Amino acid sequence: MTGDAADWDEAAPPRLEAQSALPRPGQRLARGVCRHLLSLDFVTVEELVPAPGLRVDVMALGPKGEIWVIECKSSRADFTSDRKWQGYLEWCDRFFWAVDADFPTDLLPEGTGLILADDFDAEIVALGPETKLAAARRKAMTLRFARHAAQRQQAARDPGLALR
Repeated sequence: MTGDAADWDEAAPPRLEAQSALPRPGQRLARGVCRHLLSLDFVTVEELVPAPGLRVDVMALGPKGEIWVIECKSSRADFTSDRKWQGYLEWCDRFFWAVDADFPTDLLPEGTGLILADDFDAEIVALGPETKLAAARRKAMTLRFARHAAQRQQAARDPGLALR
């Protein structure tokens, strides 16, 4: 390929990965959470890995640099099987659970935030306590957030691209 416009006409179409037509319940909650947080001037990424062995459902970056982690739980079984959530506390200023209106919220631990969500929107019912990150950790997490967002954008533009 020489890079001429004519070459692009003959290029093979990008390889598309198979995706489920219907998002999983937790993904639907995440979508509503992300939409609501955007209305509060927070930007979000999904499935970010703050440290080996951890993967947060939603991480939000606020206009003042605040970092929130939101774990989306679609059922009692989903919640009771989560043994890693306390590991997320050291990677954020505030931690929230996002659940739907039918979730038994009495199961959720005290001292955490609560967001009621559906496929299209959400409402913050309770702010969890704020525990400010140290400056070095905030800088590292902001950089990780930016790189994750950039990789997701690049993958969306080039579906056949393999990202680490």
